[in-house]
Amino acid sequence: MMQATDEVVKSTVVGVEHGAIEGHSIDFIPDSERTDRLSRQGPFWFLGNFTFFTMTIGFVGPSIGLSALWTTIAGTLGIMFGTLFMAFHGSQGPHLGLPQMIQSRAQFGYRGVIVVLLATLFVFAGFNIVNLVLMMQGLKALFNWDPVKVALAVTVPASVLAILGHDWMHRSFKWALCLSLPLYGLVTVAVLMHWVPDVPLAAVEPGVTPTPPLGFNWIAFIAQFAAAASYNIAYAPYVSDYSRYLPKNTPSGKLIAAVFLGASLSGAWMIAIGGWLADHLHATDVLVALSQVGNDLAPGMGSVVVGVTILAFLPVIAMNIYSAKLTAITALDSFHKVQPTPKARILAILFVVILQLGVALSIYTSGKGLSVLNIYLVVMLYFLVPWTAVNLTDYFFVRKGRYAIPHFFMPHNNLYGTWGARGLIAYAIGFVAMIPFFCVLDGSNEVYVGPLARAMGSVDLAWLVGLFVSGIAYYALSRSLDLKYEESVIAHIEKTSPQYTTGDKGRY
Repeated sequence: MMQATDEVVKSTVVGVEHGAIEGHSIDFIPDSERTDRLSRQGPFWFLGNFTFFTMTIGFVGPSIGLSALWTTIAGTLGIMFGTLFMAFHGSQGPHLGLPQMIQSRAQFGYRGVIVVLLATLFVFAGFNIVNLVLMMQGLKALFNWDPVKVALAVTVPASVLAILGHDWMHRSFKWALCLSLPLYGLVTVAVLMHWVPDVPLAAVEPGVTPTPPLGFNWIAFIAQFAAAASYNIAYAPYVSDYSRYLPKNTPSGKLIAAVFLGASLSGAWMIAIGGWLADHLHATDVLVALSQVGNDLAPGMGSVVVGVTILAFLPVIAMNIYSAKLTAITALDSFHKVQPTPKARILAILFVVILQLGVALSIYTSGKGLSVLNIYLVVMLYFLVPWTAVNLTDYFFVRKGRYAIPHFFMPHNNLYGTWGARGLIAYAIGFVAMIPFFCVLDGSNEVYVGPLARAMGSVDLAWLVGLFVSGIAYYALSRSLDLKYEESVIAHIEKTSPQYTTGDKGRY
């Protein structure tokens, strides 16, 4: 059985030696192929948030009455809070050598993980759907470009990059950072030095109604905090996908710090710029606003700013496709065994891309891009919070990093079961506990406000309730786990197949 399991989790490596096409998908990364470097993690996640899309997170506060200053404060605190969860998930990558959602089988079961896989697929695909809608709207408004051609022009190269895989993703992020850092540095200087006239876009965009002066209110502050927190909590299912090629002995503390600093610094920076654009220019389309900033600096500069912005964003679209592909394969593998071949990766990528394009074009034609973004960020947080609480509680407090890696790939007679009742029940308890606290707003209009949220003045604390309730519920339910038996199974695996070691007991 062990020999057969080993064969299942081995990859079909295609051109790894030459950095061509990644041969792995959802399988275990052996030590001999852990060639990534810790020094690349900080810049990688810095670029992940250093995009025009992150600026739109800063639009949330001003859309419901928050000034640029308070938007920056709320957004920075929210980003830092959300990045904590994201960074701690990142430490699992080198420790286990697995994609994040495969490891979630320990909490939710071999097939039970499908529940959270659907939620995370919604996140991965959803990010790109909103990204595409924002690009189609902005480029249509600026240059009258055909939305379908825009969607294809950015999706095709990003899909190729996702097919090439992990190493090419890291290379492309490095190139994109070199492009975007001078660009957004210039935009930031222009804002700080008041080189951009404080003229509302209503003056140049017919149909845009000027808004009254913005200030502070608790509902808007907490809404902006939650939007920023959800943005980086949403990265939690990604991080191990890009840290699993790090050597097993990578210091967890240094990795957590690198991910935290990279993702939180760039996120806070971009949200501050977005808040300023929304407050001072009354921007509702980030690409149009960036074009105005560029043109105020020099004639024709706006087109350059927009062009570089789109080009530097392609690796982020590829990252979403790459992680969505891993999630789709994991979901299929939970019911029908999938061999981790390049063919499987390509087919999964095609499925994800077709799904994204279809939904994005549908939303674009509805003309509700920004409102969809606001709702999506909040709903995304609601679905992810119970999962991240259960996963981190299991990893750091229950099993403390000790897992039987081959059992993640065994459909039957595995250590974690087919349906992980403890994880599923804790997830359900946490999600249900959040419902009375739900507060979904479309600008100043209510989409759904739970009774307890309404009693508190429509303040959104659902995510906080979900974190505590799901984590505590899972910890309580896990008291009945036979960890001594699990440890004996793990010890046998490490003795007979030492490549699957997960470190000393109690290390975490």
